[in-house]
Amino acid sequence: MTRLVLATHNQGKVAELHRILGDLDVAGLDAFPGAPDVPETELTFEGNALLKARAIAAFTGLPAVADDSGLCVDALNGMPGVLSARWSGRFGAGDRDASNLLLVLDQLADVADGERGGSFVCAAALVVPGGVEHCVEGRMHGTVIREPRGTGGFGYDPVFLPDGESRTTAELAPEEKDAISHRGRAFRALAELVPGALATAGLS
Repeated sequence: MTRLVLATHNQGKVAELHRILGDLDVAGLDAFPGAPDVPETELTFEGNALLKARAIAAFTGLPAVADDSGLCVDALNGMPGVLSARWSGRFGAGDRDASNLLLVLDQLADVADGERGGSFVCAAALVVPGGVEHCVEGRMHGTVIREPRGTGGFGYDPVFLPDGESRTTAELAPEEKDAISHRGRAFRALAELVPGALATAGLS
């Protein structure tokens, strides 16, 4: 099958998408030396996902898949949102994931347990050279807890408790997380569109 390029250098995300996309032939950006690091300059998850997928499809000449995802906290008016990966800004020292997580916890320190709801959101985009584009969204609702738990996943996973779960997303086995996660939902929906998009572009 035609190779799909995953527009990311994040090995945790590449591994996750390999599991979710199953039989599709996929490769991360590490397989394409010189691939551009596309700044996330759009104001929406969909805009950033399409921006990255378009740039990587143009660079490689291959169908490209990209996502933008983040944590949207109700008490923070939907933030960090599209700024999730760089929430601690230039003040985030060392481990950026840890700095971002600790800043969110600090900002929620005085928020009551019943008011700490939020959701992980993922926009997943497919761009096929020749003009075929798709973008879909997945969400996982839950609560931001007060102390990190678990060593799996990445980003804000240690402080996010999905609805109906007693474990954080960092405490779930990878397959369990994939089954309910925002990214799993978005990419499963996108995977269903891949065969038709490739056929339309004459690449199947």
